[in-house]
Amino acid sequence: MTPVVTSDQIPRYSATAPTLAPDKLNQLTHKPYPTYKVIVLDDDFNTFDHVTKCLMKYIPGMNLQRAKSLTFQVDREGQAVVWVGPLEPAELYHQQLSGEGLTLAPLEKG
Repeated sequence: MTPVVTSDQIPRYSATAPTLAPDKLNQLTHKPYPTYKVIVLDDDFNTFDHVTKCLMKYIPGMNLQRAKSLTFQVDREGQAVVWVGPLEPAELYHQQLSGEGLTLAPLEKG
């Protein structure tokens, strides 16, 4: 049976930036930074092993079982969200995976 990765298994990182509420200048509120999704797409030229190895090499906290599960998802469904978090690391992981020849969707907010 093929393992399925659910959205609650995707690492999510969040950070907040202090902002001043316009009607309460003396109170500090926290507004969350937006998150971005790194999405690997299925293609006809990358092997299963290559995609799995790239995920383990570049995505923090990725283990073999999870990398294989995400790779199966890419193969079955045409895509998989492999990381969600702040823009800068998302851009880095996107660039690294793309540099290895993986096919990626543009970074997606959310």
